[in-house]
Amino acid sequence: MKKKYISMVLMAALAAGTLAGCGDKSSGTGGDKNSSTQKDSSESSKGGDNATAEGKVINVYSWNDEFMKRVTAVYPEVKETSSDKTVTTLKDGTEIHWIINPNQDGVYQQKLDEALLNQASAAADDKVDIFLSETDYVNKYTDAEADVAMPLTDLGINPDTDLSDQYDFTKVTASDVNGVQRGSTWQCCPGLLVYRRDIAKEVFGTDDPVKVGEKVKDWDTMKTTAEELKAKGYYTFSSYADTFRLYGNSISAPWVSPGETVIKVDQKIMDWINTSKEWLDAGYLNKTVKGQWNDDWNKAMGSKSKVFAFLFPAWGIDFTLKPNWDGKDGAWAVTNPPQEYNWGGSYVHACTGTDNPTIVKDIILSVTGNKDNLLKISKDYLDFTNTKSGMQEAAKDNKSYASEFLGGQNSFEYFTPVAENIEIAPLSAYDQGCVELIQNAFSDYFQGQVDFDKAKSNFETAIKERYPETTEVQWP
Repeated sequence: MKKKYISMVLMAALAAGTLAGCGDKSSGTGGDKNSSTQKDSSESSKGGDNATAEGKVINVYSWNDEFMKRVTAVYPEVKETSSDKTVTTLKDGTEIHWIINPNQDGVYQQKLDEALLNQASAAADDKVDIFLSETDYVNKYTDAEADVAMPLTDLGINPDTDLSDQYDFTKVTASDVNGVQRGSTWQCCPGLLVYRRDIAKEVFGTDDPVKVGEKVKDWDTMKTTAEELKAKGYYTFSSYADTFRLYGNSISAPWVSPGETVIKVDQKIMDWINTSKEWLDAGYLNKTVKGQWNDDWNKAMGSKSKVFAFLFPAWGIDFTLKPNWDGKDGAWAVTNPPQEYNWGGSYVHACTGTDNPTIVKDIILSVTGNKDNLLKISKDYLDFTNTKSGMQEAAKDNKSYASEFLGGQNSFEYFTPVAENIEIAPLSAYDQGCVELIQNAFSDYFQGQVDFDKAKSNFETAIKERYPETTEVQWP
């Protein structure tokens, strides 16, 4: 199945020959080590002749302004950014154009795919130079056949040396099936349990993270704790969707194995389904909150909510919990989760066909490979960044990395040990659809609208509509 790792739109582009391959030295956009554009990054960082020999517009595709903020915070060649945040001007006059489309309903990927289809024929100033992807669909863009994300070595980046301090699982995630790394990230996204201090004090008599951690240290203990919370009128989590990533990160095989057309539902996914139904019926979850990223879920993070905890990585605390909290800082704290997990991650890719390989290289190294810059990002934004030694330092520095929102707590003390033990689940190009549609199908089951077998049937129908090339769904 030639489409096994590539979206249908990118596969069509390959068939039509519209995407220039990185190995095409004649294109002048690949990895020719003798090309005049392939200079040492230190030369480009000075904004010298090499940078001006390339294009003067760098087009960056993303779904929000997160990457833009990190670049403008740490990239030394930034001069200024326009008031509407659409253009960042570098000291040599080069402009970074931020092309932002929302992730919702697949809009971002649709717009990016359209641009990739036109990459080879696009005018220099219209070419995609950098684009971002998320863990759920990174595999689609790092596929070796698709060849839309350049191997880092073609940029002159050696992952073994230049990115040696990154967490290993993030490097694996950004690599193709041949082990060639085609992206990099400033983030590592280990997840924790984030809980309400006031509820902990009322139910457990303490809000101390160590003692609360003992109450949630594994799923069996968590179930006993859920009973305690229920007796006092509280929900353990807001929704069955809150726990999905913990189970989904534990699958033993990809949803679709290389060369196959069969979607295989892992036993861990079935464990999530069974446990979610049990917990919902027992009253440990709020039945009115159906999934995530909706108004009810957002309100469950407010001060009037009866929800004790959420399961979030660092970005979830900053981008999701904090904006939805309507009380004072210090009301929340973090502790260990019942199971180690990773949720998310924004991967930065150099696009095949870029006319700005030197500056692109420089940006990627500055934002994802420079320890001092990564530590600055952690201090300024509380991101758990992708530097093993840096995060070990941060975990011990309670002064520099204290969070006002978390009442002065140093969350890195808890994030670091989780990150060091994460083993990324095997990825496939079908992850996003499978993750979304399995939750959608069984949400109706959890709510009592359909029975178990109907939920399975609905998933099979929905997944085959999303991916017509699949031939079967196998259940454990």
